[in-house]
Amino acid sequence: MSFVYPSFLWALTALSIPVIIHLFNFRKTTRVYFSNIRFLKQVKQETTQKRKLKQYLVLASRLLFLLFLVLAFAQPFLPAQEQITSGKNITIYLDNSFSMTAPVKDKVRAFDAATGFVDQITQTFPPDTRYRLVTNDFAPFSNTFKTKSELLDLLSQMRPSAISRTFEEVKNRIQDDSKPAEVFWISDFQKSTLGELNGIKIDTAYQWHLVSLPVANSANIFIDSVYLENPLMIGGERNSVKVKLRNSGSRSVDGLMVKLTMNKVQAATSSVSLVANGTAEASFDLVTNLQGLNEAQVSISDFPVSFDNDLYFTLNAAGKLKIAEVKTEAKPTYIEKVFGNQSLFTFKSQLVSNVDYSFLTDADLVIFNGLNKIDGGLLSVINTIKERAGTVLIIPSAEPDLNSYQQALPFAGLSVVKNQELQELERPDFENPFFENVFEEKATSLAMPKAKKLLQWGEDRTAILKFKDGQPFLTQSGSVFVLTSALNKDFTDFYNHALFVPVMYRMAASVKKDQQKLYYTLSESLVRVKADSLFGEEPVRLVGSQELIPPQRKTGDQVLIEIPKFSITAGFYNVMFRRDTLGLLAFDLDKRESLLPQYKASEVKELAGGGDFLSIFEASTPEAFGNEIKERYLGTPLWKYAVLLALAFLLAEVLLIRFLK
Repeated sequence: MSFVYPSFLWALTALSIPVIIHLFNFRKTTRVYFSNIRFLKQVKQETTQKRKLKQYLVLASRLLFLLFLVLAFAQPFLPAQEQITSGKNITIYLDNSFSMTAPVKDKVRAFDAATGFVDQITQTFPPDTRYRLVTNDFAPFSNTFKTKSELLDLLSQMRPSAISRTFEEVKNRIQDDSKPAEVFWISDFQKSTLGELNGIKIDTAYQWHLVSLPVANSANIFIDSVYLENPLMIGGERNSVKVKLRNSGSRSVDGLMVKLTMNKVQAATSSVSLVANGTAEASFDLVTNLQGLNEAQVSISDFPVSFDNDLYFTLNAAGKLKIAEVKTEAKPTYIEKVFGNQSLFTFKSQLVSNVDYSFLTDADLVIFNGLNKIDGGLLSVINTIKERAGTVLIIPSAEPDLNSYQQALPFAGLSVVKNQELQELERPDFENPFFENVFEEKATSLAMPKAKKLLQWGEDRTAILKFKDGQPFLTQSGSVFVLTSALNKDFTDFYNHALFVPVMYRMAASVKKDQQKLYYTLSESLVRVKADSLFGEEPVRLVGSQELIPPQRKTGDQVLIEIPKFSITAGFYNVMFRRDTLGLLAFDLDKRESLLPQYKASEVKELAGGGDFLSIFEASTPEAFGNEIKERYLGTPLWKYAVLLALAFLLAEVLLIRFLK
């Protein structure tokens, strides 16, 4: 045991005062005369013994009162396990991901408890200690060490962030500093975001302190994803929104209300039931007259974890699709009849001898119909369209040039076959996403078109339509579609079949499917926006709850926008160029944050290799953490116990004098 103020121990000399008072009774005695003192002597002998016992007890109480009073002023303590040195550097990692908004045992948010932990750390270490605060944002302020006042000022500005970090990322960020320091790692150690821990190498020059914040209940219901039954929104087709919900708790939930809001107006509600650790799906029918850009939001009510109760997404009706056809003859083709609807398509048919390359490279779908040879200029067009995520359909002529087709098509062993008989195609695979919403009834007796093989390269399991022998009739490789027969009556009757129009529409709209996403998560890096009217040096802006100018670059008729994940929040953002709206984007949190199960600090220590350089704090409240850290760095103070004992013996003295006769 040691003392904070050992000089106060000189006051123990005051213990002699009660002893002196006890040994020398300065009271004057009074003599009383009685005629017969025989009985008085007997009484005097009996009370003297009791009086001496009482005096000894009172003396002991006084001595012990003074002893513990002096010790209280000297402030005794048990020595600390670790010693504080002047000028120590402290690095604090504060996990401020949204999972830290879950409540801990005392019903406060884990994030609020964590900020209380940081405050307790600053109260424990000497005034000249320097602190470095690292959060999930990896903000510039985490590059330098701060004073206590600067740290507390930063702490008052901290808010939960949409950014999640793995253990490896945080470790590397902390070890970037050249000055080894004490590290306090304050986190909920969420399993879904912490990443792989086995085999992680930690710098033993640092002293790592793991401070875990166990949430009170890891149960959570959240919106896992949203998708459209028909992902291709063109032509006013019937469609519906599918909402997938997940229950990560151990109890089933009945009658959970799911609300769909369209353009800030409630559109529909649905009730679902979820089994424990299970999923469920809600469905909402969409109106068929959606035009332009539309904001949509799905909401549930789930407490106390509420940061993931909303999911934002967009329903952007596709504008006119630009379709280009390159052909060899001036007469109308079956392709022209399909895409002649001017309310849906901007169609342009061109002769191969007079090609408008600027229109081709800007089109959503380019169809090479019946060309004998695909020359170098058209090959460059195909490559350009691939780079900007467009779509190409190649339909061979009756006499295709094998060498040029081999350069245009990514198929090994390509060959041309002739004198084939008409064969009926195999029934389509109804489970293929390409045919979603095409067939009202999945009949096994569907009459199929017939065709002759012209191009072949062997069996193709990914073909959209096949011959009965497994050879492809219509196949897709990336953004390139290939028809293996010429589109005329000598080779096929596909152009007269009911499948022809929906198949052509699907190919045309596939480029929109690739470009348009209902929503983006804040963990993604790039967004592709179509922008064919940009000029000058002025950048595009994201305008929503805040206005941002993100990093960006223009490629062809598109703008690639880097998601500014450190500053953007979940919600809707218009992509603006000057006064023009180029598109509408929705951003949502990464769903890994909604999975709350966590590691214990002891598990993290074991997975990270253990060792004396790793220690654990078990406290779950700021007060308990403050006591634990002070015990570890300041020792265990005993002055409170000394005060309590001093008061106890003072009370004992009063009781002895009052009640012991």
